[in-house]
Amino acid sequence: MLLLIVVGCVTSIVQAAADLPFRNISLSWEDRVDDLVNRLTLQEKVYQMAFGGGATDKPVPAIQRLGIGPYQFDTECLHGVLGMKSTSFPQAIGLSASFSKDVVYSVAEAIATEARAINNDATKHAQYGIMTGISCFAPFINIARHPLWGRVQEVYSEDPYLSGLLAAAYVKGLHGRHPRYLRANSGCKVVGLYSGPENLPVARYSFNAIASERDLRLSYFPQFKACIDAGTLNLMCSFYSLNGIPGCTHKWLLTDVMRKEYGFKGYYVTDWGAIDYAYTDHHYYNSTVEAAAGAANAGVNLELPQSSSPAYLLLTTAVLKGLVTEATITELVKPLFYARMRLGEFDPPQLNPYLSIPLSVIESEEHQELAILAAMKTFVLLKNDDNVLPLKLKVQTLAILGPMADNLEDLYGNYAPAVMPQYGKTPRQGLQSLATTMDYASGCDDIFCKKYNETDIRKYSASADLVIVCLGTNYKYEGEAVDRPGLALPGHQEQLLADVLENAKRPIILLLFTGGPYDISVAKNSVKVGAIVHCFFPGQATGEALRRILTADVSGVVNSPAGRSPYTWPKSIEQVPPMVNYSMEGRTYRYFKGPGQPLYPFGYGLSYAKFFYSNLAINPTTVKAGDNVVVNVTVTNSGPFDSDEVVQVYTSWRNCPVLMPQLQLVAVDRSMTKVNQPMVISLTISAEQMRVWDDNKGFTYISGFIDIYVGGQQPNQETSTGSNVLQGQFQVIA
Repeated sequence: MLLLIVVGCVTSIVQAAADLPFRNISLSWEDRVDDLVNRLTLQEKVYQMAFGGGATDKPVPAIQRLGIGPYQFDTECLHGVLGMKSTSFPQAIGLSASFSKDVVYSVAEAIATEARAINNDATKHAQYGIMTGISCFAPFINIARHPLWGRVQEVYSEDPYLSGLLAAAYVKGLHGRHPRYLRANSGCKVVGLYSGPENLPVARYSFNAIASERDLRLSYFPQFKACIDAGTLNLMCSFYSLNGIPGCTHKWLLTDVMRKEYGFKGYYVTDWGAIDYAYTDHHYYNSTVEAAAGAANAGVNLELPQSSSPAYLLLTTAVLKGLVTEATITELVKPLFYARMRLGEFDPPQLNPYLSIPLSVIESEEHQELAILAAMKTFVLLKNDDNVLPLKLKVQTLAILGPMADNLEDLYGNYAPAVMPQYGKTPRQGLQSLATTMDYASGCDDIFCKKYNETDIRKYSASADLVIVCLGTNYKYEGEAVDRPGLALPGHQEQLLADVLENAKRPIILLLFTGGPYDISVAKNSVKVGAIVHCFFPGQATGEALRRILTADVSGVVNSPAGRSPYTWPKSIEQVPPMVNYSMEGRTYRYFKGPGQPLYPFGYGLSYAKFFYSNLAINPTTVKAGDNVVVNVTVTNSGPFDSDEVVQVYTSWRNCPVLMPQLQLVAVDRSMTKVNQPMVISLTISAEQMRVWDDNKGFTYISGFIDIYVGGQQPNQETSTGSNVLQGQFQVIA
């Protein structure tokens, strides 16, 4: 009898909760959120803020009296759902090399669909562990400003415009096109400064990045504004201090700039343990409770804790001590519930089509093919002497050599899903059909290559008609918490290449699987190396994507590489300022000073076709401040293959009275071109890209001339694709 009474009471509570205004879909989102949050006690609000996942592996707790279930905020969706059985797409830096917002959108759409399927199944079974949610900590959009930073592989290039363009595409792909519900919500990270170091020469947990407001506004912030404009509901704050103030307690950064100026309406989540580090490592506060209050007062809504005792549990104490008000806590909880409402949690389930997505979408034929096509779009052809590629004929004997040739796990990159073995294909597996006989040798015990066996490398190099060398790294060599010691490849990998060069016949094809740039000048300069392809970390489709690209033809469809380098590839470390120096002077193509030219410039990449640019038209040639400029150009593919071409538009101020980038990308288009069929490409330079930063006025317009360059690469580069770059100008009237 007692059991029946208890069950009856619980049922009555749930029924009553179902009738509360926050579940009334006729009300506005704002009214519903206000109704829900105003029903919570202080302790309930604090618990909603303290359990963002992280080391606790816990969701935010249920509020049973209101019929509200647990919710998991901690899901990583960088290029697949981390650690879960899902499709592995190319790593982020490779996606940025596609220079294509369409590619990034399609990948994000597929990832969100699989994340939603995982969440639907997990929720059905009352499972709320990390990575089962639909609130993604992605994309990662800090710029790749230093080649030795371990996390270069996770970001979208060294350029703030390209990073913002791709970030916006990723956000929209995750969110979907439904007029009411989000398929999954995005989380752009890491706001402020976080582009190295990880551990060299100092640890990230205590690092203080010093940057001028000019550099923040022109280089470090623009991609976050693009992410906010695209509608992201989440930003992550940084381990680092910015100009002496810890990133997750930095009110000017988080509230004054991102919220008030840029219009961010969503929630902030800390990076792992960042509140604790503000006290223990940055020594900015005298206690953890003060650090927690500092984060709350700065506008941080959710903690990703590093231990089973989140710092934000101390917010109740902080309120009692007068360090933060309960009114502040109340406002901080609201964006968390707004996100959950937009995901459909509190609406009748039959209204939300995303709730019917089944697990069968994971590794569907459509997603497997997308993984292949996306990988093909990322490959950057750095060298192709005498048109070695595409391969024309099947050879008798092929040697596939090196530690990345048959090493599936390391082809995924950091933050990868747990790919089922039957869906992954290595270079060895994908390319074995290119020859009658294939010889394989790794030469190294692993990618660190501390133990090197030269015997098979020399023997197979000497006997093969074609040698494909697969060198590279993994997330343990360059990744989170691991910066690189230099530009050299790990261990004896360079010796392996030297042995191949000494013994092999021409041609040699070098496939490089890395996140950042490495010193491959020997391969670039060697007449024996016919082709070099930078593959990044292509994911599960590596082998098949390489087969299609290296042979060019699949079922009558030509597959020509058209990726572009997403960063400046230095010849030597002397061309790069120290990592701990956050001044942009001398960094990236926008401020590059040398000495000398880079090994490969930003935006560089070859294809199997030749291109000619003509008929540049700029409209208007005199533009009023605040108006856009439209650029039209004719692109002609001279053959011999149909191919994508990446049209790049750069601008440079002439005689600018304030310091601005010497060159900056302002528009880009990737389109398929057919041989001898000229295409007119139209691109827009937005008014925002014509502004300059004045230290006294902020962003403003000035009168003057802007030079414009349009082509398949930067202008005036020593290492060139061979296509022409057109130049024009327009005048701004302020």
